[in-house]
Amino acid sequence: MEKSEFRVLIKHYFLRKKTIAETKEKLDKYYGDSAPSISMVKKWFTEFRCGRTSTSDAERSGRPKEVITPEIVDKIHEMILDDRRMKVRESARAHAVGISTERVHHILHEYLDMRKLSARWVPRLLTLDHKRNRVTTSKECLAMFSRNPDEFLRRFVIVDETWIHHNTPETKEQPKQWVSRGERGPKKAK
Repeated sequence: MEKSEFRVLIKHYFLRKKTIAETKEKLDKYYGDSAPSISMVKKWFTEFRCGRTSTSDAERSGRPKEVITPEIVDKIHEMILDDRRMKVRESARAHAVGISTERVHHILHEYLDMRKLSARWVPRLLTLDHKRNRVTTSKECLAMFSRNPDEFLRRFVIVDETWIHHNTPETKEQPKQWVSRGERGPKKAK
């Protein structure tokens, strides 16, 4: 039975001039463990003595149940697009959105259909200029080889590339970024 139905029964016993003990005894007899406690019966008897007639909950002020508005969704979407590495906790605090991290997480996954992916490791991230330089150099080498293969092989020096890094490596969590469904995940060069 629901709380409101028990309140109706308590009101019924109150109007029939039953005592609190008699009411609790009857409720225990018919409903066992699901019956309301003695303190709840006392509370409602006091409410009815003070003139209350309604058995439903009174309206309460406070935060509305639904805090997700189109404006908040747009604001969170803009923040994520500005910084795709932003954490949910940071976006809840940033720019006075004023909603819980759980709600921000819900907006990101359900409304914006976004997920956070780790960067995929690739050997190198070549720009378009790097790729053009490599193609041009390769064509020049091929042209020199076709003119005089013996001289080309005698003079051609092959050098292994050495990469020197002067940075602290990121953890797996740091390069994670928010991406929409269908969007490719981020890449990270060694």
